[in-house]
Amino acid sequence: MNPLIGWTLAVVATALAWYQYGWQGVILAISVIVFWLLLQFSRAIRAMKNAGGAPIGHVGSAVMLNSRLKAGMTLLQIIGLTKSLGQRVGDEGVEPERWVWADDGGVSVTLVLQGGKLVSWELQRPAEGQAPAAE
Repeated sequence: MNPLIGWTLAVVATALAWYQYGWQGVILAISVIVFWLLLQFSRAIRAMKNAGGAPIGHVGSAVMLNSRLKAGMTLLQIIGLTKSLGQRVGDEGVEPERWVWADDGGVSVTLVLQGGKLVSWELQRPAEGQAPAAE
């Protein structure tokens, strides 16, 4: 969800709560907003914890990752899917962002993210007869 829409809904809910129930409604609205923020934070921490134990840029099967990707996915969703942090390609802070995940067979998937959303991806297979790169 767009953060601007989320915060607008939070402000509207708080104003509506004030109008309907006074200060008690505001307290309830703030409690609900804080609970929602804690859920989002917990989700992000859980994804990072799961990905933290895996090698950077490694995925079990790049072909399976390629088949499960959808345009519009966030990096957090992709990290949850791969269960590892990606290897950043290119300069930091430059749009579009490029991330790579590879498997043991040398097959890799390069993802392009624009504005935090997946816009395109490409599967690269090693050349015929070429041995996978040893790491």
